Amino acid sequence: MMLVLFVPILIASVVLHEVAHAWQARREGDPTAERLGRITLDPRPHLDLMGSFLVPAFLYSAGGVIFGWAKPVPIDPRYFKSHPWSDIRVSLAGIVSNLGLAAALTLLAGPLVGGLGAGSPFASAVATGLVYGIYLNLILAFFNLLPIPPLDGSHVVAHLLPAGLAGPYRRFGRFGILALMGLVFFLPGALQTLLAPVDWTMGLVDSWIRLWR
Repeated sequence: MMLVLFVPILIASVVLHEVAHAWQARREGDPTAERLGRITLDPRPHLDLMGSFLVPAFLYSAGGVIFGWAKPVPIDPRYFKSHPWSDIRVSLAGIVSNLGLAAALTLLAGPLVGGLGAGSPFASAVATGLVYGIYLNLILAFFNLLPIPPLDGSHVVAHLLPAGLAGPYRRFGRFGILALMGLVFFLPGALQTLLAPVDWTMGLVDSWIRLWR
């Protein structure tokens, strides 16, 4: 039951994240993603075999925190109207979309969960789905804020670095996901530290839901 709820929520969340990047890129003057059909909620152009299926399945089977990603949206900064601010806005658009969805689901969770009660399987499924959606979107938002290339937060950091450091920092993005996974799996306490903002925010979400019970 948990997997049946989790998979569509994860796919919807990562697709929204990438669509937000593509949509903001078009607003900034870059038509690349639009020409490739990436401004669509149809998940097929966005899904990545490794990030959307294999890694989440492995993490689920290992009993850890489940994380995933979609195909990166192709961006051509030469089209941007106001570089570097255009690049920064495009990079942060995905994070904003996940935080916005988490906030919307939180607002719904209070009255829906409180109104349905906890006595039926349907009510339990709705409550679980909403909490999953909030949690996953917070993870996507806060993880992408990390200044590890190629995560979204690294684009902001790269523009703040001197030119001599920005190039090597961006090139590290080829190994960034492996470095992040190594950090999570092999450094004790790293995962708890990375998830601390998520856990703190989920405490606020839980307090909001309790107000309706």
